[in-house]
Amino acid sequence: MTVDDGIRLGIPAGTGAGAGAGEERCRRRWWLRGSKDFDEEIEQLKGPDGNALIPWILMVIGPAGDILSGKVALPWLAGAGLAVFCVLYVATVRTAFAERWRSGPVPFRLLCALAAVTLALAITCGDNFLLLFVLVSLGVGSVAKSRRHLGLMLTPLSAAAGITAGLWHMGFWSTVSLAYGTFLSGLVVSVIITLFHAVAQLKETRQQLARSAVAQERMRFSRDLHDLLGHTLSVIVVKSEAARRIAPRDLDAALTQVADIESVGRQALTEIREAVTGYREGSLSTELDRARSALTASDVDVVVQESGPPLPPQTEALLGWVVREGVTNVIRHSGASAARIELSTAGGRARLTITDNGCGRAAAPATGVTRTGTGLRGLTERLAAAGGSLTSGPAAGGGFRVAAVLPVEDGGTAP
Repeated sequence: MTVDDGIRLGIPAGTGAGAGAGEERCRRRWWLRGSKDFDEEIEQLKGPDGNALIPWILMVIGPAGDILSGKVALPWLAGAGLAVFCVLYVATVRTAFAERWRSGPVPFRLLCALAAVTLALAITCGDNFLLLFVLVSLGVGSVAKSRRHLGLMLTPLSAAAGITAGLWHMGFWSTVSLAYGTFLSGLVVSVIITLFHAVAQLKETRQQLARSAVAQERMRFSRDLHDLLGHTLSVIVVKSEAARRIAPRDLDAALTQVADIESVGRQALTEIREAVTGYREGSLSTELDRARSALTASDVDVVVQESGPPLPPQTEALLGWVVREGVTNVIRHSGASAARIELSTAGGRARLTITDNGCGRAAAPATGVTRTGTGLRGLTERLAAAGGSLTSGPAAGGGFRVAAVLPVEDGGTAP
């Protein structure tokens, strides 16, 4: 089973650490949906390309009608100007959204040319040619890169539309309507584009968060796998070595060790199945019993001291992981002949300390610098997430010491 398989099976984040049912359900829905859906959503969310603004060019039907009906003095010149207007309008809105051109000066220059042609046509022809200011406003909404630029371009454009309408004696309300419509058209286009980009950024951010959550889940699963199997495999190795040593002189004792190996293997298989299905709950008393058995089989004298009231399940689960990892380190790294496990609950806090008289768990021979292994780093993260702490290092009288502290609420419930 790979890490991705574990993720898709919906293993809860608190496997062995008392994760809440609500958190588990949320995580399962998250992983069952998968990050592929997010990739598909982003792929389907294509950026605006200006095509939605091109149909508005049909507004030139009004000015074209004026040319055909003979309302314009120089129809051939007005027709040529209207054709140039159409080309400039399409070029402006397309370059405003094109990846190649939108960050450069080309869209703005085309917009300026479009505005100049519009102003010339409106002043010389009037009537329906005044509606071309609205199309220029749409181009402004497409080209403007900020609200400041939008205001600086829309304000003079609307003023020019109103003044030109006044020159043709369009009446007060017609003049005001044209100026207001020109300003509002560009503003609406700019707002829609801004909202579109905001939605696209939000979906892209959600995709990044999904990928980050997948990476964190992979790390959590690998940490759980280490905590779950590291201790068990260490016990199996120790008991196998013990069986091999005593088999020549005491076959019954060796068979007892082999039976223990079988029991530990079956228990490990059960734990893996329970972890995959999301129902595993750590038991501190079980871990302490296993610790006694494993340390004794490794010829390590162990003393377990417990004091205080019973702990809530979540706290027991976390401390059970600490016992598992700490005892595994004593067996595999310390070379100790004696170990002590102390558990006490007082003042709203549970304290678990594991000490040994070995050479120090991870001290580099040349430097004497203590290095923290993967298991202890994972436990430190778990306890920190629950409001507790984990410290490890050389003990005062020699050997190695692991100390865990977790808050416990009054009444036996963990925070």
